[in-house]
Amino acid sequence: MKKMEELYQLYFKDVYLYMLALSKEEVVAEDITQETFFKAMKSIGTFKGECDIRVWLCQIAKNTYYTYCKKQKRFVLEEEVKIQERPVSIEKRFGDKEQALNIHKVLHTLEEPYKEVFQLRVFGELSFRDIGEIFGKTESWSRVTFYRAKNKLVKKMEES
Repeated sequence: MKKMEELYQLYFKDVYLYMLALSKEEVVAEDITQETFFKAMKSIGTFKGECDIRVWLCQIAKNTYYTYCKKQKRFVLEEEVKIQERPVSIEKRFGDKEQALNIHKVLHTLEEPYKEVFQLRVFGELSFRDIGEIFGKTESWSRVTFYRAKNKLVKKMEES
């Protein structure tokens, strides 16, 4: 039990900020973070140590959040997307709520890890280093994955 308290003290802020980046709602982020540590406490025996404990906790949090979203049947819409590497008309389209919904629909069709990396970078405003750390990969991997995700999204938007 003491080990779980230490994990909570060490990683609460990281998990909370990750959830806040995904949900954009403080109350939801707090609830999901609390549930994450509860689930982690129940299943700490299954943690094999193959990845950083923070990555494991963030994975639990992400899955918990996705389950929450399915239960609520809600999808978070952003008013604007900031893509710094290559300005495309996709940014202008986000001003229109109908277009924003279309972009989120197309984004939803992207396969993993492209979808999550894109969301973490654009909506979560995380650094490539942080994204790489979440996935247990390098900063370069997250840059390449984001670039490919962005290109896939633009291509699918042009097709629709």
